[in-house]
Amino acid sequence: MLKNKELIIFDLDGTLIDSVPSLAYSINLMLKELGKDELPQELIREFVGNGADMLVKRALVGKKEIIDGEIKEDYFQNAKELLLKYYAQNLNQKTMLYPDVIDTLNKLKEQGYILALATNKPIEFVPDILEYFNLDSYFKVALGGGSTKHKKPNPEILLKICNDLNIPSSKSVMVGDSSSDILAAKAANMDSIALTYGYNQGINLEDLEPTVICNNFKSILDFLHNQ
Repeated sequence: MLKNKELIIFDLDGTLIDSVPSLAYSINLMLKELGKDELPQELIREFVGNGADMLVKRALVGKKEIIDGEIKEDYFQNAKELLLKYYAQNLNQKTMLYPDVIDTLNKLKEQGYILALATNKPIEFVPDILEYFNLDSYFKVALGGGSTKHKKPNPEILLKICNDLNIPSSKSVMVGDSSSDILAAKAANMDSIALTYGYNQGINLEDLEPTVICNNFKSILDFLHNQ
């Protein structure tokens, strides 16, 4: 059980929303413009979780592991601009909210928790997504890629949220679906809840030793008790 917590920080992609259909559509528009073959959605699903730069690089080479110097910088920057353009045009069209997200967030707020968001998604996309899915009112703070110098698994974004809200990491919990979330929480001396249904890139989340593992979103309620 996770007791005496005040702040719950959520990841976005693979935790609250399934954005892979929109991302895959946008990536394949990018690849088509570059004269490259499209990639299957399930392969692109394995590329998500480490920010836009890594997503573009993985899509360009068609695999998860990137070798230093494998992609020329100007080619990468052009591809990234294309992806951001196409994704901005198709941000929410194919994105879906995971089951029980709204109901669970309501219950957490009713129980007195402060909620925040920490995602590696570029911050310029975050407000539109939260507003589209009626999530914007739930989060006291919402940070994304570009809000801090480093992305998860670096703990900087989590520590900034704790500092901004004046809540210690010991009274906070990170909820996410990937190694980036769990490792960031560990580095911030924060408990973590790992969700198995998201974008874990084929990694066995148990090996990362999160505080709690849940198979669906609403089950996090079973482990949070603020009394």
